[in-house]
This record gives sequence, structure tokens and C-alpha cells, in this order.
Amino acid sequence: MCEVFISADPQSYDSRTRSVRLHGVVTSIRLENLFWQVLEEIAARDDMGVVQLIEKLYDELVAARGEVGNFSSFLRVSALRYEAMVAQGRIPTDTSVAIRSLDAKAVLHAMPRGWSQAAALT
Repeated sequence: MCEVFISADPQSYDSRTRSVRLHGVVTSIRLENLFWQVLEEIAARDDMGVVQLIEKLYDELVAARGEVGNFSSFLRVSALRYEAMVAQGRIPTDTSVAIRSLDAKAVLHAMPRGWSQAAALT
């Protein structure tokens, strides 16, 4: 069982720090390389750079929740959710399909318990 996980390229779990400007404030975000790669794929699907994606996620998170909390953890969870939704067929594997073109309610319908706020409340 463990070979499935330990055979990962060590570069994938090396961390990298990027500086981003969020509303005029420069902040550093440290993530493992694999998370950066997934965020780059998500961003590319909607013709954005990864910094643009991060700014958009930050703004939408603040608008929805009023606060951010641990933003690096949020980004890791976002990357994991994306990969899980692709694996489940909720998001097309064809990366030319923009995320913004998807029906969010359909993608999120009947999410597993604990994977979305709506599922956690039921």
C-alpha cells in the first residue's frame, strides 16, 4: 500500500514560496510543488495565471465568509477538492473546459459529507 504514496517524486512535496499582492498588501504563500501545479492547471483552465486565481479565490472567500483564516490551507484544500471532483467526473478531465463554464450547483450536488458546507449542514 505505502509504495503508492512513497514512490512520489520528492520534488512534488518540496515547498515553494510565492509572493502575491492581495489588495495592495504583499503576502507570501508557501505550498508544496504539487499543490502549485494543481493551482496552475485550475488557473489555466480559465485563462488566468496562478496569482490571478489566488486573488480571485481570496476575494470570493472574503465575500462569502467575511474572513480568510488560514489561506494556505484553503488553497491546499481547493487543489485537493479539484482533483477529487475531476476523479469523480464532476469536473471534466478535458482541461480546455473552463471551470467558470460549469454549473456550480450541478458540480456540488450530493457532495460527500464534510466536503461542502451544504453537505455538512444536512
